[in-house]
Amino acid sequence: MEKPGMSQLLKGTFVVLLATMLLGFVTSCSKDDDDDNNVNGANKSHKLVFKAIASAGSDIGVAVYGIDGNPTTASSLSGTTWSSPEVTAEKGAYNANVAVNAVGANASSTLKVQIWVDGELKKEGTSSGQYLSASASYVF
Repeated sequence: MEKPGMSQLLKGTFVVLLATMLLGFVTSCSKDDDDDNNVNGANKSHKLVFKAIASAGSDIGVAVYGIDGNPTTASSLSGTTWSSPEVTAEKGAYNANVAVNAVGANASSTLKVQIWVDGELKKEGTSSGQYLSASASYVF
């Protein structure tokens, strides 16, 4: 049996990232309610920044981030850090999601993703190994 190539692993990781975003979308839709007053943050907009930090020698490749199932994909990335532009979650937004993949220098490499809301760290996700995929989801 042949070892999977790097492009196969990256494609697989990308599929996992998209599945995570889809899961966030389905989750947000399944909890829709006509009474927006029951949803945290429904009456307030928020400023969000999504970040990723990988250990030395790692290389971030793809990031998928968004609000309420509206994903944005940043591809062809490189380096050990990444930060999205500031995104505004409008009144009534339910959740935010981020998923990032990277290739580590070795099996002890790490990747951390973060969701910052209004300048405050709200959620963090981590991954370790040589092929890294980390995600986080935050409900307003």
